[in-house]
Amino acid sequence: MSGKIIAMSDDPVAVLQRWEDAGAVWQVLHRSAESVTVGLFTCDGGEEVDRVTAGGAALLAFIGDRSSNLD
Repeated sequence: MSGKIIAMSDDPVAVLQRWEDAGAVWQVLHRSAESVTVGLFTCDGGEEVDRVTAGGAALLAFIGDRSSNLD
């Protein structure tokens, strides 16, 4: 993985939405009842660039039961 793209203060839902809007891929790497770890990948889904690990109702609702933004 390369340098940090996400600041700890960034809203994780906004980060994933911006990632989608840019045409890139996010994928759930780990999920629990309290939090989720999401990998941020290049547009072709080949290279992981960064990760977001966060919890909260808004993020869990945004992701729902999807495994990636391609679902």
